[in-house]
Amino acid sequence: MVIPFKKMQGLGNDFVVLDNLTGSLQFDAVTARRLADRKLGIGCDQILVLEAPKNTGTDLTMRIWNADGAEVEHCGNGARCVARFAKDAGLVETDTVSIGLAKGVVTARLRSGGSVSINMGEPCFVPSEIPFIAANQALSYTLSVASGAGDVGAEDVSEIEIGAVSMGNPHAVIEVSDVADADLATLGAAVQMHTAFPEGVNVGLVALRGRRCVDLRVYERGVGETLACGTGACAAVAVLRSRAVVDNDVAVHLPGGRLDISWAGPGQVLWMTGPASYVFEGEIAL
Repeated sequence: MVIPFKKMQGLGNDFVVLDNLTGSLQFDAVTARRLADRKLGIGCDQILVLEAPKNTGTDLTMRIWNADGAEVEHCGNGARCVARFAKDAGLVETDTVSIGLAKGVVTARLRSGGSVSINMGEPCFVPSEIPFIAANQALSYTLSVASGAGDVGAEDVSEIEIGAVSMGNPHAVIEVSDVADADLATLGAAVQMHTAFPEGVNVGLVALRGRRCVDLRVYERGVGETLACGTGACAAVAVLRSRAVVDNDVAVHLPGGRLDISWAGPGQVLWMTGPASYVFEGEIAL
C-alpha cells in the first residue's frame, strides 16, 4: 500500500502528517516507528494522523504517535501544523479549525505570515488528572531522582523541585539558572522513569530571563529532547504564572525558535502562537 504524506515542522519539532479521513489506513505502533525512523523511514518526532470528526462541532480528529510508537494525547506544535494542513487541503473553509484530540478539543486560528494560534484550554494542576501521584495539590513538589540529575548536572544531587501540570498531556517543569548548562538528557530520563508519573511525563527545564521572557528545553516522552515542544512551552508558563513570577504574556525561547504564550490565570484558557510550515511531501510504501 502506497500512501501520500506531508512533512511539516513547527520550530524544528517535525512531523509526518497523514490524511486518513476515509479510515482506509490501519495505523499502529509498528508503522509509527517505521515512519519516524530517520535512517530507514521518513524521519520525525511525531506522526500526526487526521481522521474523521469524533466530537460534535469539530472539523477533524488528530491522533498522535511518538517516534517510539506510543500513542499520546496532545501536541501543540503538531496541532498548529494540522490546522494549516486542513486549511490548505480544503478540509475547512474558514481560518478557524476545531481539532478533536484523545482528551478534549483545541481550536486553532490561522494568522498572516504562516503563524497559528491555538486555544490550549486551561492548564490542569490537579495531581490525579495529570496524572501525578501526590498527597495534595501544590505549586512545587520534591522528587528524589537518580544520582547525577541536578540543576547543572551535579553528580551528587538526588532531590529536585518540580511543578506538575497537564496541558492535555503530563509535564514536569523544573526551574534552572541556565538551560544551556543543565544536563537535560540525564535529568529528563530520571524524571520520566519516576514512579510518581504512572503514564510517564514530558520534562521541561526553564530559565527566567524576565517577567515576559524565558528559555526552555524539553525532553519528550518517547522522543528525547526536541527543538521545540508546544505543550511544554505552555506548561512552563502555566507553572511560572501560578507562582506569580511571570506576566500574562510570555515569549518562550526554545532551541528551534520562539513561541508566544498568553495566560491570564485560573479560570482562563491559555493561548499559544507560533509558526507552522511544510518541509516536503511524497509517498511511501507500507
